[in-house]
Amino acid sequence: MENRRNFLKKTALGATALAFLPSESEAARIKKQGVQLYTVRDEMEKDPIATLQKVAAIGYKEVELAGYSEGLFYGKKPAEFKKLLDNSGLKAPSGHVSTAMLNNSLDKAIEDCAAVGQKFMVCSFTTPNERKTLEDFKKLVALFTKSGEACKKAGIHLAYHNHDFEFEKVEGQMLFDYLLDNVPADLMSMEIDMFWTVKAGADPLVYFEKYPNRFPLWHVKDMDTTEKKEFTEVGNGSIDFKKIFAKASKAGMKHFFVEQDVCKRPSLESIKISFDYLKKMKY
Repeated sequence: MENRRNFLKKTALGATALAFLPSESEAARIKKQGVQLYTVRDEMEKDPIATLQKVAAIGYKEVELAGYSEGLFYGKKPAEFKKLLDNSGLKAPSGHVSTAMLNNSLDKAIEDCAAVGQKFMVCSFTTPNERKTLEDFKKLVALFTKSGEACKKAGIHLAYHNHDFEFEKVEGQMLFDYLLDNVPADLMSMEIDMFWTVKAGADPLVYFEKYPNRFPLWHVKDMDTTEKKEFTEVGNGSIDFKKIFAKASKAGMKHFFVEQDVCKRPSLESIKISFDYLKKMKY
């Protein structure tokens, strides 16, 4: 059982992290639906201007970026891409980066993310070689702590996006829990991916209770009801999002992004189905 000292420490850290993040009513957050642009990556590669306009026409107000590379967002300089967002009536509060960027070009990444209006910079993935042993976990904690400190100085908050492998045990430890327990809450939060968390056999609600206010960003991604448990539009699958959204305040959710890694219909059609479901959802 967790002792009182550790409990108070976690509670204090969680409160610190929450205080750092922008305040907004829950109703307003739910209305400002976001979408992770990885879902429409092919369209963004072909015509980012038209794609952003179509995303906005569906009703999305926010986007999460997944096309940052070598100082460019979807092939465009930060100021140029920010103008595209503004012209489409969209905001990008969050965007993904790699561990390689955190290691090799952190200052540049922070500068560019700030230039497009990001408040969160999210490490999207760790490679298999970066998480083989408990010693690797410790190196990741050091990297994220250092990166989180640099982000904080620039007015940006670092977060980590999970898949399912973070819930596999390595030397008796799960990376997901290890990061939550060892990276200070005011330096890094979690972007919880509902699909991958559930696929790993974990329960988001349990984590919200254990680590309140540590999940300001969500990937709202549904799982179909077949044996293959594949990606599907939100509302067409097996994940109970009504129950999850009912705990948004407990989790500390500030922004959520619809995401569908693979679409069986045109991706813009898929994100509209998800948008329409969430718009009508009551909880």
